[in-house]
Amino acid sequence: MVKSIYLYNSFNLKKQHKGSIILIGNFDGVHLGHQKLFKLAKNYKKKYSLKIGVLTFEPVPKMFFNNNIKNFRLSNQQQKIKLMNKLNVDFVIIKRFNKNFSKIKSIDFIKKILTKKISAKFVFVSNNFRFGNKREGDVKQLKKFEDICNYRIIKPKPLLIKKKIVSSTLIRKYLEKGKLNEANKLLSRNWSVKGSVQRGKQLGKKIGFPTANIDIKDYVLACPGVYGVRAKINKSSKTIKGIANLGYRPTFNGKKILLEVHLFNFSGNLYNKYLTVEFLKFIRKEKKFKNVEQLRKQIKTDLLTAKKIQ
Repeated sequence: MVKSIYLYNSFNLKKQHKGSIILIGNFDGVHLGHQKLFKLAKNYKKKYSLKIGVLTFEPVPKMFFNNNIKNFRLSNQQQKIKLMNKLNVDFVIIKRFNKNFSKIKSIDFIKKILTKKISAKFVFVSNNFRFGNKREGDVKQLKKFEDICNYRIIKPKPLLIKKKIVSSTLIRKYLEKGKLNEANKLLSRNWSVKGSVQRGKQLGKKIGFPTANIDIKDYVLACPGVYGVRAKINKSSKTIKGIANLGYRPTFNGKKILLEVHLFNFSGNLYNKYLTVEFLKFIRKEKKFKNVEQLRKQIKTDLLTAKKIQ
């Protein structure tokens, strides 16, 4: 049985979590590059008998500073913690990223938070890590205070696959281009979206294909189109295969991005329940049809394709 991860929303750590290995970052997607980092931290944990902690931020700082960035995330907070739990992380500090926190001077972050509050022994950061007011702090500054503050900076080399650095940015690009297979390989699992089922205009039901409508909130906007999927309802471990349309429904002149999921061999009320939708295969791009009959005909073809997906 996997033990449960301990969550903090402040820097007031329990005694057993002070003096730990600390990994700092957003860890969006907890992809293969992140997993390499956690594996290395696990070696340090074994060698020095220390706990592993993660310092991450909500909302993602990039989204906080730029209101125009709406659809960005690969995973929500809940998914991220679940993935970290599987990687032997002992605790996570989810720091609320707000105006006050963004103005902390880098030297204060090092001395007051990293050293005094957390008492970090090893600090894992990426090479381009920036922190403090106006992003004034960098890895060079962190290294400068190693001896004074009694910690060691670990800056692992990024993971390269086919000469490309594995990053959340690269995975987002793959998803946006409809390259789902490439994105899933770098995530080491199927990309998934979790959201509550909402009442829609019941357009799917009217044309013979009832769908569960999910607002994707701030998830990255993958290429609008039709996907073969499988879904879990609430906390159930059972998966149900299906087909999904992610997009604006141009045939109906839709304006809002929506994820519509049709589950095979399922009947029941899904309103206000949570669906975790795994994206298995990209079938085709979204397109506008001349009429509903043409759309219905295309959906039948898409259904046959989706049912063949393993």
